Amino acid sequence: MTTPQPPALLGRGYYWQDLQVGQRFHTFRRTITETDIVNFVSVTGMLETIFIDATYEHGAIRGRPAPGALTYGLIEGLLMQGMVQGTGLALLEVHKKMLAPVVAGDTVWAEVEVTGIRPTSKNNRAVVNSSIEVRNQHGQPVMTYTATRLLAGKPD
Repeated sequence: MTTPQPPALLGRGYYWQDLQVGQRFHTFRRTITETDIVNFVSVTGMLETIFIDATYEHGAIRGRPAPGALTYGLIEGLLMQGMVQGTGLALLEVHKKMLAPVVAGDTVWAEVEVTGIRPTSKNNRAVVNSSIEVRNQHGQPVMTYTATRLLAGKPD
């Protein structure tokens, strides 16, 4: 008698065997709000004047600037939901570069390219490298970063 297979799990990320070097993904878009900025600054303690004083006139950025760490965190959240949910085992390394300001009302999204896959010698895992370019609603790059993650393999 054959045991029935469970149905596919919606929202599960990619196992490393499902990925190929050169493969590209595009995230959903996310508009950054004043509330996002206030909550992020409050929870992290990033009480820099440009983030907490709406009347500050000596900054280099016009509008209500969002911390780069907030933009990065929101993009990583989108990646978690679509690429590595349930298959990501560890974030091993990140290198970021901020290219342009992001302010309240901007909508960000990212294009991800898989740049390397190196299976480990045990436990059906692989180190997966990716390059992420974050853009705003005008298509302008606002951040780039590379990420090295440990991903699970397909169950035996």
